[in-house]
Amino acid sequence: MSRWMAVAFKYEGLREIKGPKHSDVITGWLDKLGAWWRDDETPWCGVYVAAVMHEVGYSRPRYYMRAKAWLDWGVKIPEPVYGCVAILDRKGGGHVGFVVGMDDTGRLQILGGNQDNEVNIRSFGLNRVLGYRVPPGFSHLDGTLLPIRSSNVRPSTTEA
Repeated sequence: MSRWMAVAFKYEGLREIKGPKHSDVITGWLDKLGAWWRDDETPWCGVYVAAVMHEVGYSRPRYYMRAKAWLDWGVKIPEPVYGCVAILDRKGGGHVGFVVGMDDTGRLQILGGNQDNEVNIRSFGLNRVLGYRVPPGFSHLDGTLLPIRSSNVRPSTTEA
């Protein structure tokens, strides 16, 4: 397992807090990353990926909070490998997260932030993928093949 995936999984289950109170973890990420906002209602999938990469010493795109900015980060790879960053399209913007597998119906399973307002694994159709990236210096050839996981993982219903 890549070192960033160990960090990414430690946040699984983290939820944003609705209303005037906010998650201390998410606002802590915003502080560390130099964000100008301090709430967990602003879409934070890019913040989650940036915080994980920051924690293990990797850079992030200048506009890390914008999912599609991750298309210009790291090294482009042609196919997903375990732990790569997947950038996805969605109505009104994008979404970003870490690939953890593929289900038996061919949908990617992604560990991401702000998926139904929490860090979790959700499935996504390949038709939404805009690209895959790995950190600089990491060869995608070093990545492992995607495990086939249960198709019981819920499809994503909201990433914003």
